[in-house]
Amino acid sequence: MRRILVLAHTGREDALRAALDTCLRLRDSGLIPVMRRDEVRNLHNAPDGRSLEVQILGEDASLGDIDLGMVLGGDGTVLRAAEMVRESAVPLLGVNLGHVGFLAESERADLRQTVDWVVNRHYVVEERMAIDVQVWLGNRRIAHTWALNEAAVEKANRERMIEVVMEVDGRPISTFGCDGMVMATPTGSTAYAFSAGGPVVWPGVEALIMVPISAHALFAKPLVVAPTSTMAIELLSRTDAEGVLWCDGRRTLDLPPGSRVEVTRSPKPVRLARVNRTPFSERLVRKFELPTTGWRGPVSDSHRDTATSALPIIDPPLQVVEPRHYQPRPETEQHP
Repeated sequence: MRRILVLAHTGREDALRAALDTCLRLRDSGLIPVMRRDEVRNLHNAPDGRSLEVQILGEDASLGDIDLGMVLGGDGTVLRAAEMVRESAVPLLGVNLGHVGFLAESERADLRQTVDWVVNRHYVVEERMAIDVQVWLGNRRIAHTWALNEAAVEKANRERMIEVVMEVDGRPISTFGCDGMVMATPTGSTAYAFSAGGPVVWPGVEALIMVPISAHALFAKPLVVAPTSTMAIELLSRTDAEGVLWCDGRRTLDLPPGSRVEVTRSPKPVRLARVNRTPFSERLVRKFELPTTGWRGPVSDSHRDTATSALPIIDPPLQVVEPRHYQPRPETEQHP
């Protein structure tokens, strides 16, 4: 019998009700809901959940027994779930209970339909690039972790900016003072990197992103580099300003002056289940409520002019305009 891991912040009323509805529908469909012990306790404290049979993760079932994880919440809950199942192959399907929810596949209003999709296996699993993060101090590695969205190096003290060197593939790019640097994946391009002024990168693009935060420099632009590149940030030791590393806003490490943070593509992606084949451009417009008034769209094939029309098609003549310094000089008069 299939086991479905249900992850939710059950300390919140809306998430508790969504988890209760999900577990009831999974049970009615013949599937076994699995939750963490703390979340099961909150579920059983609800009037409608006292008699609900839910298995406990780590006691009744392990991650190896899980077929799929349903994550009820915002992007932060999805990131927490990705951390929990990192060492397994469990795919995650997000149901958005937050605001933007770029990592979620459906909304709270579609919860019943989403459970039906899970029951009938009407989903595909998509692999999202993650990053590998190493922190060095001198010749000693002091930390090794990962991130789905980004690794952010920030100043530790509000009143003092940090001085950094940004590096790609072992070569320095620029040195400047700033509030921080974000090194992100395409999935994270709509998160912290976006807030810092970085580009929106389609999830299907294989690339890595570097975005300065409030840099004091003439050249401090976002960079998009190859997925095989190594990005690095060094905290200069000529000042005593300290930094802090944040990975997905969940895992943190203090960075003394002289620290070096190296980011590469992780060999292990994060598996996200998708039930909607909505193009990313449409999701982008909907999530950010972007204006599209006046859009006409491409001309359909049935309305396009073809080359086999009765009258010959005469294209407007094209003019080639050369820059002035390329224009031929007038011939000079020859004097006898």
